[in-house]
Amino acid sequence: EASNLELIKKLAGAWKELPASQKQVYEEAKKTDWKRYGEQMAAYKAQLTPAQAAALKEEKRKQLAKRRSIRAKRELNLLGKPKRARTAFNIFLSENYKESEGISPVAKMKKLFDTWQKLSASQKKPYLQLAEDDKVRYENEMKSWEAKMIELGREDLVRSKKRRLRKQPAETAKQAEKAKASSGGNKAKLKKSEE
Repeated sequence: EASNLELIKKLAGAWKELPASQKQVYEEAKKTDWKRYGEQMAAYKAQLTPAQAAALKEEKRKQLAKRRSIRAKRELNLLGKPKRARTAFNIFLSENYKESEGISPVAKMKKLFDTWQKLSASQKKPYLQLAEDDKVRYENEMKSWEAKMIELGREDLVRSKKRRLRKQPAETAKQAEKAKASSGGNKAKLKKSEE
């Protein structure tokens, strides 16, 4: 009747109380099992085609990347990183989810999405305003959090200014490209005049 967590805690407590002489039997069994696993894994890998081996390697790389990502997110949560700003649709969704009709959560989401699409601009306005306010809140909290991280010596967690520059409007980006192109032309003219 005990939950898995309670059962694991009891087993861990029993393991800690077990004398080293009795633990030795389990340690040896672990070593033999680990050796057998190594032999079986080597035999399995030997019979794989190069394509299968590459696919297996890629899958393992993805799993490791996912684990690293989860650890990084967990660390950010422990350091108190502010939650991202919500969109207008997210705010609408959270306010209307419980009252929405639908058998499954997916059906409810679809129904609410259809409702959101049908709303007029004036009906969406309060949600858009709340989203804008939440964006301001997020930016303020991020600035203070980043200052705190710099004080703690964790500059690696601070957003870089380069990322902010990449998110320029399309017109600004086009102007920057034109400026680069024109400066490149000037350099070519200078080289010709020097010769």
